[in-house]
Amino acid sequence: MPVVSGFDPSVTEPLRGGEQIAFRRFRVTVTVGPDAGRSLVAGEPEFSIGTSRSNTLVLSDPTVSRHHCVIESTDRGFRLRDLGSTNGTRVGALVVEAVSLASEATLQLGSTCVQFEPLAETVSEPLSDQGTFGAVLGRSPAMRRIFAMLPRIAAADSTVLIEGETGTGKTLLAEAIHQASPRGQQPFIVVDCAAIPPTLVESELFGHERGAFTGAQATRIGAFELAQGGTIFLDEIGELPLDVQPKLLRVLESREIRRVGGARTVPLDVRVVAATNRDLRKEVNAGTFRTDLFYRLNIIRILVPPLRERREDVPLLIEHFYRQLLPEGDTSPPPQALIDTLGRQPWNGNVRELRAAVERAILLGDLAAVGAGQAAQPTAAALPDLPVDLGVPFRVAKQRVLDHFERIYLTEILRRARGSITRAARIGRMDRNYLRERLRRLDIQVGRDSD
Repeated sequence: MPVVSGFDPSVTEPLRGGEQIAFRRFRVTVTVGPDAGRSLVAGEPEFSIGTSRSNTLVLSDPTVSRHHCVIESTDRGFRLRDLGSTNGTRVGALVVEAVSLASEATLQLGSTCVQFEPLAETVSEPLSDQGTFGAVLGRSPAMRRIFAMLPRIAAADSTVLIEGETGTGKTLLAEAIHQASPRGQQPFIVVDCAAIPPTLVESELFGHERGAFTGAQATRIGAFELAQGGTIFLDEIGELPLDVQPKLLRVLESREIRRVGGARTVPLDVRVVAATNRDLRKEVNAGTFRTDLFYRLNIIRILVPPLRERREDVPLLIEHFYRQLLPEGDTSPPPQALIDTLGRQPWNGNVRELRAAVERAILLGDLAAVGAGQAAQPTAAALPDLPVDLGVPFRVAKQRVLDHFERIYLTEILRRARGSITRAARIGRMDRNYLRERLRRLDIQVGRDSD
């Protein structure tokens, strides 16, 4: 059975069934402290230590934080990360935030000392033989490991917490889980917790009755009720105000809501998927996120790796975005020069940044070959067929080109969304009100709106 060690980019076309990914194991032994003598061998790529019961190694030392630190097995060896602990994590005389562990080491967590010992043995996990899951793409071992787990996750009805940097595709992943679940034909309601004014969060989530507060001129159904039978996606859950978190916790526990200003409770049949670009364990330590809410959300945790840790996915994503963003009817493949140029970038903004770069390349015609580290000037033949009138000032000509592109783009996402502004805004990753304004300014007619 083929084994891919660590996250080594060795997967080639076509994908083979039966592949696995191997992680080196290690042992952690408590040598000093109330739990001295306890010893565990890591069975998964991430090993967490702290006093919270959700950790791999649970300690009773009060000087250890609830979520103190994690040790990760990666393709570059072992990595220790402090999770914003109160008393810090020490390796020898150094207080560390993140450090690579190449050999045995003694870690001091508060008053407790643990011995880290790398082992020669490995533990393997299966890789999916598919390079997609719903609209999510990835042929890297890191993504195929996630894809292998997703069918079981989708089939269950448990709460899912998706963590990952901004732009890694957490929303797409949440929607793919929903579509592959038994609830796939029911509503998928997205709530961006970072975009709602703090005073309106409760109304947005749970709804309100007429007259509940100043400005509440009509009864409003909240996101949880709109998601009945389907899935509610709480994006950027780490931004949820602290005073609203107990109310969300009660809803998750009781599975019923009461609208703001209302007396009647409404039973819920909703699956909850949440996402955040933060490590909520750090937020718990900092006191900005409730421990009990974290436990309720952290039933199934998926960590989406940043694009820089799965660079073998970059050419695949470039090709996908290139074909997606070309004018309708154009099936040209992306130039190899574009793939080579973009493949060398770090992509700290992840997939979202890569998509924007491909969009700029198509719009501006920046598709020239790269030689000797210098980009050649784009030729007229390399430029896309956009209307340019040399008889008008540059500013006017530029705006016309942008309007032309915007009209093509907005018309296409509306077509894919079957006329729904809500779905079109989700496809285009844009604010719904902003989309309405652009459609009005460009005089693009909308057949219907599912708002």
